[in-house]
Amino acid sequence: MQLGKVGIWSMVQLWADRPEVARELEELGFGTLWLGGSPTGDLRIAEDLLDATSTLKIATGIVNVWVTEAAEVAESYHRIEARHPGRFLLGVGAGHKLLNTEYEKPYTKLVSYLDELDAAGVPVSGRALAALGPKALTLAAERTAVAHPYFVPVEHTRQARQTLGDGPLLAPEVAVVLESDRAVADQIIRKYTGMYLQLSNYTNNLLRLGFTEEDFADGGSDRLIGALIPQGVDNIVATVAQHHEAGADHVNLQVLTADGALDVDAFRALGNALT
Repeated sequence: MQLGKVGIWSMVQLWADRPEVARELEELGFGTLWLGGSPTGDLRIAEDLLDATSTLKIATGIVNVWVTEAAEVAESYHRIEARHPGRFLLGVGAGHKLLNTEYEKPYTKLVSYLDELDAAGVPVSGRALAALGPKALTLAAERTAVAHPYFVPVEHTRQARQTLGDGPLLAPEVAVVLESDRAVADQIIRKYTGMYLQLSNYTNNLLRLGFTEEDFADGGSDRLIGALIPQGVDNIVATVAQHHEAGADHVNLQVLTADGALDVDAFRALGNALT
């Protein structure tokens, strides 16, 4: 599947009844729209957005394996693939450990979930896996077509490409801010980073990359925020280029806003600069 060089990542609930925005993303030249926040197993929102467009790919980033049964997701995948062949990517992942109330270990759950998708006939070529550490990246390389890291700097992309080798696609998410008011931008960023810096899967990944516990205080140090979240169109363009140079095949951008809503003007600015 060709995802394009750049896509958009945003929470799935923002796309209900917004087909016109998906069409505009397609017209702007974005290759893929990633639906975050664990879409429901029927995947109707993905199908609706595919119905509304003609070339845009839709990916889930991600279906949470603790929440949605593999059998339901597989049935939905086959329904969508029959209607829109080659345009839907099923991204799955274990979500956040702190939110997992199951006894089973996340890696074991991922393996068994992928086994169930195999048994249900969901092809490797139509699957992506949320992956941060070497073990999950290796699993993504072996059992899916795309590794989808989240909340990562360029250095992670470089190391992830080394772990993956040449075959699988690497599609990191990158959060970005286009707010011109620096005080407002700082509030937006720290609200976002403050949430993820409470989750051990992300902080452990950042520690592996050379950051320290001190970098996680008060919503993140300037060094950490500078590495994770580019601000302004010029910096975003430069960061996307750095991810590509480090080995990313596709970069999906999450536009952070004060109200959490879709920012169509930001999509237009990014599309004009990047596509």
